[in-house]
Amino acid sequence: MAAKRIFKYQMELVDKQFIRLPKDAQVLDVQSQKETPCLWALVEPYNETEERCFEIFGTGHEVKFDMGVDRSYISTFQITGGSFVFHVFERL
Repeated sequence: MAAKRIFKYQMELVDKQFIRLPKDAQVLDVQSQKETPCLWALVEPYNETEERCFEIFGTGHEVKFDMGVDRSYISTFQITGGSFVFHVFERL
């Protein structure tokens, strides 16, 4: 088994996005870095990659719970000095 590493992935500030991560990546956190949301994950860098779906909701925004849609909460981050607060979920 190869050594694992922590990698950073920049995110877009959009409702839904797909990020390619090595298989079996463990998402650790999402925080803003220089006003850009970034996701950190513990990965085995040489694993094949897979596309994973992430959703971002602003505080007070509607979160629809459609039939068959499961989400796992990851983290909350702030931008512009705390003026805007967002919550990140992985869509399973």
